[in-house]
Amino acid sequence: MNIDRHAIAAPTRELASWIAHLRYPDLPPRTREVVRCAILDTTGCGLYGYQTPWAGMLLKWARNGAGKAEASVWGDAAASLRVADAALVNGTAAHAFELDDYHNAKLHAGAVVVPAAIAMAEKLDASGEQLITAIAAGYEVMIRSSLALNPSAARLRGWHITGICGPFGAAAACASLLGLNEEQTAWALGLAGTQGAGTWAFNADGTMSKRLHAGKAAHSGVMAAELAALGFTGPTQIYEFEDGGVLKAFSDASDPAPLTKDLGRVYHLDATAIKPYSCCGSSHAYIDAALELRRRLGAPWDARRRVRVGLSKVVKVQCGFDYLPGSALNAQMNLRYIIAVALIEGQVLPPQFEDKKLSDPALLALAEHLELVHDPELDKLYPVHFAGWVAAERNGAWERADVLDPSGSPASPINAGGIADKFRGINPQRPVDEIAAMVLAMERHPVRRLLALLAQRTAGQTYRAA
Repeated sequence: MNIDRHAIAAPTRELASWIAHLRYPDLPPRTREVVRCAILDTTGCGLYGYQTPWAGMLLKWARNGAGKAEASVWGDAAASLRVADAALVNGTAAHAFELDDYHNAKLHAGAVVVPAAIAMAEKLDASGEQLITAIAAGYEVMIRSSLALNPSAARLRGWHITGICGPFGAAAACASLLGLNEEQTAWALGLAGTQGAGTWAFNADGTMSKRLHAGKAAHSGVMAAELAALGFTGPTQIYEFEDGGVLKAFSDASDPAPLTKDLGRVYHLDATAIKPYSCCGSSHAYIDAALELRRRLGAPWDARRRVRVGLSKVVKVQCGFDYLPGSALNAQMNLRYIIAVALIEGQVLPPQFEDKKLSDPALLALAEHLELVHDPELDKLYPVHFAGWVAAERNGAWERADVLDPSGSPASPINAGGIADKFRGINPQRPVDEIAAMVLAMERHPVRRLLALLAQRTAGQTYRAA
């Protein structure tokens, strides 16, 4: 696909033109593969997420105000919600337990873009190729939006980037499916950007608001695209405008260049990471390092050993706070708890965040005595590399494990088979082999057929939270 860049005046309009003209044949084979894997991973996370109370609460809220039956709650046999509300609840479920994919642009694209696109595609009875194209557009726009902000700078201002950039991704995906023209797509991006929200204040007490951010971003993007289709105008300089453009509003170190540099030639979404652990992605290198030390030094872990952890500035602010028993989210975002449970139990999966674990005396004691130190060398790497190290004392010397890129990242990837295994592990009563086979050949299947398969379960399955 060739775009006349001289005819386009600004990055918002250039992105809008790219979205409006993007077609399935434009996507490289690797990008199509990443999108198929993203659908498989995100739907698995979403099905599991409906077991959480916060997803159940949101579903109850949505059902109370249900209007048209346009789109399905994942796992249900029939459509029951408006598109925007289905995106809201499925997005929240996908982000419900820190299992969903992430990108080093410090955001979770899957839990925003995939629910929005699937809901819209269901309403429109879209083809698999159309869905793949829309999700690719959404991921790419969402990631480029964060890169333009400078994700570390925006994060240190207190923003949760999934919440502030997510509406752009969902709007791009839905604009693609709706077939909006360039002007309408620019409006959709403007309407999406003006709804961007989400702060890191949830870390104060481990509340459910973080779970909401992905779903609300999906909802906002759907609404933005649907309004634009009706002629509702949005700012066509949403990124770059001096007074209220999002780049200046959300960051002191923004640069519009990543929005359009090599657009259509380089797909940043190809670097999407799949989570093997049920916690903050910035902690995954530390889990890998802790598990490596556990292998070297032996299990069970000797809790009397001194343990030292090197952190970048951003990770120290984000995850280096003192651990006190509270909610699962509080533990999932806390590096002290995460490393302690990795060393003692040898895994960091949903069972490690059950209520009874969160106040385990052995975990508490080790978490409290970890030595967390700022390492300026890690500042030079992060967030291009989600790097970290953990060291443990043995016989008066220090044994240290360094990890540049964690398991699940493009440098150490989890393939489609591994994603299917993850899906099966958290949703054991689902027909995972059939779901995986369909998703990995998504181009040959309509979206509604996938949703029907997601609704199948074996006898005895009890999973819906509300």
